[in-house]
Amino acid sequence: MSRIGKKPIQIKDVTVTKTDGTIKVKGKLGELSMKVHPNITVDVTNDEIIVTRPDDSKENRSLHGLTRALLNNIVKGVTEGYIKTLDIVGVGYKAELKGEAILFSLGYSHPIYFMAPAGIKFEVPVPTQVKISGSDKELVGLIAAKIRSLKKPEPYKGKGIKYSNEVIVRKAGKTAGK
Repeated sequence: MSRIGKKPIQIKDVTVTKTDGTIKVKGKLGELSMKVHPNITVDVTNDEIIVTRPDDSKENRSLHGLTRALLNNIVKGVTEGYIKTLDIVGVGYKAELKGEAILFSLGYSHPIYFMAPAGIKFEVPVPTQVKISGSDKELVGLIAAKIRSLKKPEPYKGKGIKYSNEVIVRKAGKTAGK
């Protein structure tokens, strides 16, 4: 049996409803839903969610752990939320909050406006740091990756947008020869 799939998901301050193969989870940070594969059974009790599978076929084993992990991410998202932090490195590179959008100055000839989609909140505590928060883990990670792709960090000076916990492997520059 799957080590992850057999763990029950503890639910506190969350309402879980199950209808026609769809699980809806509602908490203080919003409401998320997920469609469950027909082979997987999800049982909701008062204080926990239990995910089970019908047999030990390869497909059902893989779906078992996946479904439990995705449901756990949804429950955690509507109770605690997710935050990704990006650092901006480089002379003159900065970010500025303009309403729901962020204005990036990244060394290009033009500024870049990045609008926040529904369910995502931006914070700019200092001009060289951006915090992305929301209840959907997948959407928070996707938006962080899109912002990072505006100016990926380069290996010589490390200039660009990077995750705060990311380590940029540096390369040696040119050496003068005789």
